[in-house]
Amino acid sequence: MSTSTLPQFGSRPTHSAQENTKLQPWVEKYRPKTIDDVSSQEHTVAVLRKSLQSTNLPHMLFYGPPGTGKTSTILALARQLFGPDLFRARVLELNASDERGISVVRDKIKTFARETPKHVSVSSDGKTYPCPPYKLIILDEADSMTQDAQSALRRIMETYSRITRFCLVCNYVTRIIEPLASRCSKFRFRPLAQGSSQARVEMIASAEGVQAEDGVLPLILQLAGGDLRKAITYLQTAQRLHGAIDPPTPITAMSIHEISGVVPVETIRGLLRAMGVDPDSGLDASLAKRGFQGVRTAVKQIGREGWSAGQVLEQIHDALIPLSSIPAIPKAQAALAIAECDKGLCEGGDEELQLLDCCLRIWDVMSKA
Repeated sequence: MSTSTLPQFGSRPTHSAQENTKLQPWVEKYRPKTIDDVSSQEHTVAVLRKSLQSTNLPHMLFYGPPGTGKTSTILALARQLFGPDLFRARVLELNASDERGISVVRDKIKTFARETPKHVSVSSDGKTYPCPPYKLIILDEADSMTQDAQSALRRIMETYSRITRFCLVCNYVTRIIEPLASRCSKFRFRPLAQGSSQARVEMIASAEGVQAEDGVLPLILQLAGGDLRKAITYLQTAQRLHGAIDPPTPITAMSIHEISGVVPVETIRGLLRAMGVDPDSGLDASLAKRGFQGVRTAVKQIGREGWSAGQVLEQIHDALIPLSSIPAIPKAQAALAIAECDKGLCEGGDEELQLLDCCLRIWDVMSKA
């Protein structure tokens, strides 16, 4: 055999562009390419579109819940500003949850910020991009930065503002120190509206040839809670699961529940009934007569099905507290039992025992109400 046909030690297999796209997570594959592709967030998109036309960006602070398009929006804007050729040279993206200390601010960020950018107007793809005379530093998860690092960043933002713009991306704006926040234009990203999220998920499902039972796509959006990234991940995971079967089968609602870890509504309703609570009408003395045995049976069933006790607690709380027919004092006592159970779980308590104790306390409260 010729040595030229042998694979070189340490070499990596090459993949075509089509294969690489196929192997990509759908979250990355369908990430918006321009700010016009961003779902919802009309106010933010409108302001950024005007900034794009004038090419005069301020320092920016994007904040809001996860999966609402913060990082996607600033990356799309950067690509429209600088084009594919200058994107790497002009944009520094750091995840502050990994690199959050003061040394990163003094070394990486300061070094990049003080370099004077070169101007190129025409890109290799033949398109003309604005290419403003400044660079862009994107600090993702900026609320994870230490106080010292944020304080050190203030001076850098002021000193090099002529040639460098900053975009801070975070979930909790209250964790950004006020002197830093006051130097930025703030943009609040809201949880995505059902309509815009549904249109995006349906487009991805159609493009990927996803087959699903009726009601599955709305269920994905409901369980994702306005987090489009989570919804797309659920969809791709379910497609991989059902596509691996020969022949492939349509995605079911139960598969989505298992992937998301969210307990089916009927399971939670059954547990509430065991505790003497009718999910539709409130307190029910006839249900409370089942007593200890009924509660233990319901809790054991949840344990056998492998549901997380923390998730069960969260859903019990969300189902129980809004019931207007339950008096305020029993409701408060039930909330206290849920809180103490959650604390026990955080401290490493046995899931089944903690959940059983919590449910028995709620049953005792409801039976005496």
